[in-house]
Amino acid sequence: MKFNSSLFLVLFFFSLNGNALGAPEPMTQEEFDNLFEEISNWGRWGVEDELGTLNTITADKKIEAAKLVLKGISVSLELQLNKKADLVNQKPFEHEVFEFGGEEAFEGMDMSGLPQAAGDVFKIDYHGFGHSHMDALPHFALGGKMYNGFAFEPNIPDGFERLGIENIGKEGVFTRGVLIDLPKYFGIDFLEPGESITIEDLDAWEQATGTKIESGDAVFIRTGRWVKVEKDGQWNFIEKAAGVHATVSKWLKDRDVSVIGCDGVSDVMPSGILNKLNPFHELAIVSLGMPIFDNLDLDRLAEVSTQEGRNTFLFVAAPLRVEGATGSPLNPLAIF
Repeated sequence: MKFNSSLFLVLFFFSLNGNALGAPEPMTQEEFDNLFEEISNWGRWGVEDELGTLNTITADKKIEAAKLVLKGISVSLELQLNKKADLVNQKPFEHEVFEFGGEEAFEGMDMSGLPQAAGDVFKIDYHGFGHSHMDALPHFALGGKMYNGFAFEPNIPDGFERLGIENIGKEGVFTRGVLIDLPKYFGIDFLEPGESITIEDLDAWEQATGTKIESGDAVFIRTGRWVKVEKDGQWNFIEKAAGVHATVSKWLKDRDVSVIGCDGVSDVMPSGILNKLNPFHELAIVSLGMPIFDNLDLDRLAEVSTQEGRNTFLFVAAPLRVEGATGSPLNPLAIF
């Protein structure tokens, strides 16, 4: 039979790019526990370490990342802070504007010479599925232990003595960012809620794009969540969400990734593990010591990435320096 090179190329491309996503493979509690131990970074950077995988962002890594700025194009990865309640945003951002002055504030003073001025009061309960934020290392624990074996002992309401977000806030995050745009890769608008992203998917993406994830990289996985919302409206995100399978935590360990982010919450839901809503969060935060960015806006980033013909960029994030906090709302930037 005569060899049909054109047909071979089509079939090869389909095998790489075909959408084979589906529900997550089941995992037993024993398999989860073994994976937790296998990938653990506890003690890797010393028994007192509170930075976890951010230790992979070396001075040389920062210098190399800075060289990725070629055009001066900045892209925000933060959603607009949402003041309106909906199915997903059950804890709306609260914002109150006030005007300086008045008898109560400036009693006994001549108001005629004072400038007109106003201020704001913010209140935000940011964990969950509606606000862009960074999960710090005290956010999750397992068996009473946080990353590096520190005891899960929140000093309510003042926060944790170890692993608080202030440790990250001292220097922020400054490294090479990599966008893994899976809808673009699969040739679809968005991943369906509940579809599971596997190690095989990420390996195939690397092969197809020629981009190798490197030590210290910040990895961002786009599922197309906001395109789905725009088309069909909000849905019960806790019941079904596209995201990574728990085993992807081993892939991140093997490549020494510094942080991961997603337009969802990274975890696929349902997770495939009985009685575990966010097993990937547990593995990444507690075992690896890896901060996570949740609910990012990656759509504009995807547009610029396509426009510029590259999926790597300088990534900068500066969380609020709140002592003992479990995370922070923030406005991360990708710079091309």
